[in-house]
Amino acid sequence: MQIFIMRHGEATFDAPSDALRSLTERGEYESLTMANWMTQQEHSIDYVLVSPYLRAQQTLNVVQQGLVLPAKIETDEGLIPGGNPDHIAHYLRALGEVGYHNILVISHLPLVGYVVAELCPTVSAPMFSTSTIACVNFDLSTGSGKLLWQVSPANLKQITE
Repeated sequence: MQIFIMRHGEATFDAPSDALRSLTERGEYESLTMANWMTQQEHSIDYVLVSPYLRAQQTLNVVQQGLVLPAKIETDEGLIPGGNPDHIAHYLRALGEVGYHNILVISHLPLVGYVVAELCPTVSAPMFSTSTIACVNFDLSTGSGKLLWQVSPANLKQITE
């Protein structure tokens, strides 16, 4: 099973609450760039989990413009910045056990890094710049994952230049 963990795009700071911060133009552009790259790499997604926060929902909307996503998209209250990585990791395992093979998760710091570390016991929680995507190959039989790659918009720019 492959799990693609994405941090939301760059967001503004002028909002009435953290949950209501919206994407900047740069956040939209970089998220779309990453979605287009995922399509070019022929990654397919069969399940999506997304934070209820506005910037994550907006990232999802932008990603849908560049990457084919399934009709089944779940907003999970546990994907907020202070969410429980153990809970998310267990839920991802359960999704794998019922037959999902390529899951996209859109969430926040610090949770995205902690989820990678929870799925990959030999990896320390990596940092994620905005719109960064990490790919974890998770083996359901061993209950352990391997971090295959982590790509940020800045990395992608270097790769394509």
